[in-house]
Amino acid sequence: MAAVRLWPLWLRSLVLLWGRAGMGMGLGLAPPTATAPPAPAQACSEFSQRSCEECLKNVSCLWCYTNNTCIDYPVRSILPPSSLCSLSNARWGVCWINFEALIIAIAVVAGLILVSVAVCCCYCCYCRRRSRSKPDEEEEWLARKKEERRLQSLQRKHERKLKHDEIRKKYGLLQDSDNPYSRFENE
Repeated sequence: MAAVRLWPLWLRSLVLLWGRAGMGMGLGLAPPTATAPPAPAQACSEFSQRSCEECLKNVSCLWCYTNNTCIDYPVRSILPPSSLCSLSNARWGVCWINFEALIIAIAVVAGLILVSVAVCCCYCCYCRRRSRSKPDEEEEWLARKKEERRLQSLQRKHERKLKHDEIRKKYGLLQDSDNPYSRFENE
């Protein structure tokens, strides 16, 4: 409930800061000037049929260009109802931007922020998942290659043993046992 009450003040300060930046008077860049003591608060209806700038000096006032009236800002709702003034003709904070443009600008900025956060989260999750799965695939591939080389080595070793046994049988060097030195042990 307190946030709803503070919304117009926050919005007004945002518009004022945006207005100062647009006029080349960034934060802290304006030359120091003497300010008059604040005048006592006047009712917004007293500024009707005057100018927009005079009306909007009071934070709680809303200027409507359709009938050049200064009315109290409806604090209970964030946006003024169309029965008071249409959004394209309502001014609050600064006279050069209407509520429609302000709403569209805020929506676009908020949308861009949300989309960029979503893209960053998806990108980070995708990269993290990909970086985790990639070493597993490489490790599996290396383990398969290592096993293939081991099996090939065992097969070649077995083939060499068979070939050597054939040669030993041919020349009578191999007796009943598989030990090639068994004939020397008997002597």
